[in-house]
Amino acid sequence: MRIPISEVTPDIERAEVAGWVHEVRDLGGLTFFLIRDRTGIIQVTIVKKKAPAAVLEAAKAVSRESVVRVAGTVKAIDKAPGGRELNPETFEIVAPCASPLPLDVVEKVPADLDTRLDARFLDVRKPRVAAVFKVRSTVTTAAYEFFTQRGFYNITSPKIVAAATEGGTELFPIAYFEKEAFLNQSPQLYKQMMMAAGFEKVFEIGPIFRAEEHNTVRHLNEATSIDIEVSFADHNDVMNILEDLVAFQYAAVADHCADAIADIGIEFEIPKTPFPRLPYAEAIEIAARKIEEPIAYGDDLSTPAERAIGEEMGEHYFVVDWPSAIRPYYAMPYENDPSISKSFDMMHPRMELSSGAQRVHQHDLLVRQIEAKGLNPDSFEFYLQPFAYGMPPHAGWGLGMERLVMTMLGLQNIREAVLFPRDRHRVVP
Repeated sequence: MRIPISEVTPDIERAEVAGWVHEVRDLGGLTFFLIRDRTGIIQVTIVKKKAPAAVLEAAKAVSRESVVRVAGTVKAIDKAPGGRELNPETFEIVAPCASPLPLDVVEKVPADLDTRLDARFLDVRKPRVAAVFKVRSTVTTAAYEFFTQRGFYNITSPKIVAAATEGGTELFPIAYFEKEAFLNQSPQLYKQMMMAAGFEKVFEIGPIFRAEEHNTVRHLNEATSIDIEVSFADHNDVMNILEDLVAFQYAAVADHCADAIADIGIEFEIPKTPFPRLPYAEAIEIAARKIEEPIAYGDDLSTPAERAIGEEMGEHYFVVDWPSAIRPYYAMPYENDPSISKSFDMMHPRMELSSGAQRVHQHDLLVRQIEAKGLNPDSFEFYLQPFAYGMPPHAGWGLGMERLVMTMLGLQNIREAVLFPRDRHRVVP
């Protein structure tokens, strides 16, 4: 019976493995194969004078990246990967691989990102690339574990909607029978509605869509968002949850992904909590001192500004107390100064990862704020209705999965953190 390659140890006598031919070296009387599955690599050594004829025939015919099944005796070899090798008694070609390959899985010949994404199924065979998605899987699993431990309900909100969540125009229209509809840019309105439903603590991990014409290393048009909403909570409460989640996810990666971190080749540290809270006004002052482009109170933080502030902070941090004028209509203003909102962004030194706030829960104030943004409350009737029937105070945030993984692993392009990225140029594969 086949066993994972990582479970083949020098102290077992026999093993059967299956995987892909990673590399071949023919030294005349000896042929060395490196066979790879998702758990690791094992050396298969064929001594031509001793090997069965069927093994020699298969070894001669097989090409790199073919799928093979190999069974034989295990021998301790210090210089081999994992300190052992397999001497085959059977060598079956399960699925041959065409030649030439679209890209080099061993990475001796580099490939640009577009070539890699065009042949993504091959690209992720590389241990270094596969490691990114082992980490992403662990980050996702850790989020479910974190929220479940804390009594959150997992919800699923619709991705086909009739109105913009935040009133913007950057939505993808779709053909939806005789109606106008769009792909949803956020579960924001629906998770707030669940506060009126009495769910109290909800989370969702799902796709969001933004029809923004970006073409940068940190933007996607389809992304995955980790969202929460919590009743009887303010912005400080949900900031505490957010920093605890991020630390929990980093710890899960440290515990379960040591091999992946080694394949990626980075130093990995769990961020310390609590994260510093930096008032927006101070963030603007830092950026104004450090960047050449003009920036003033009331401006959003540009990429150079984020980078400059991140260099100053040197760790994960929050930018808090944003001007109400540049935050969404549902951000709660301070009672003693309505020009400032109880909102925040959670930042990595490289970029923004999350945005959140205490929400407006009073129906009349929410209507006024929608109107103040130049929007028509009638377009949000389905959203406003629950606020007239007992909406508790609540707060929440959304955290970008791809940016979280990108910054966690030091990736240079956000497309490296998603299997099949969607940007303004790419809709296949």
